[in-house]
Amino acid sequence: MAKESPTTKKVLRIAHRGASGHAPENTLVSIQKAINLKCDLVEVDVRRTRDGHLVLLHDERVDRTTNGTGLVEELSLGEIKRLNAGQGQRIPTLDEALGATRGRVGIMLELKVHGIGPKAVEAVRRRGFPHAVIYASFLTAELLPVRRTDPKAATLALMEELSSDPITTTREAQATYLGLRWDTATSPLVEACHRAGLKVFVYTVNEPRDIAKMRALVVDGIISDFPDRL
Repeated sequence: MAKESPTTKKVLRIAHRGASGHAPENTLVSIQKAINLKCDLVEVDVRRTRDGHLVLLHDERVDRTTNGTGLVEELSLGEIKRLNAGQGQRIPTLDEALGATRGRVGIMLELKVHGIGPKAVEAVRRRGFPHAVIYASFLTAELLPVRRTDPKAATLALMEELSSDPITTTREAQATYLGLRWDTATSPLVEACHRAGLKVFVYTVNEPRDIAKMRALVVDGIISDFPDRL
């Protein structure tokens, strides 16, 4: 079968932590900006509070992205909700994020800690989410409970550094997508993934010249802080 041309293949436009190049990351305003930019998917990070609520935060600590301090897992939802996440934004719960995106855009949920996959799946089920949902994680073993909870779930194995056999690693996680740091993606690897039936997303690609390189590799999706550049 002939290789698809990068000029004709549909490449998914994925907003990283919402359109975080334009608005505070992992907030409802960054999600809305991604929707306004007509992205295919919004990627957000999911963590668990001390009292078991799922919220959107990338780091283990709230220090970098809010006016507060401390570990997310040691703060209650009430304490989290009092923080300013930038421009007066509050940290959304996963349910609030699903409500903001439902019927408007697909969503990628990056599971940042162990054990939250099944609860995230249940949150999606409660919402009756009609658009695409992809569960992603660098903790690839965390994708297996997602698959057990929803055998039809789309899952993405993220890799910071390439394993000796990234295709096997992805298959062991029962994932259908492989997420590569953009500067580790090569044409032979992308082609091998496609032959194995895996789709390839690359992150976090912000510079136009790098976006062009990824398109030339015929990847399936590009994750960017500036999805309007894709």
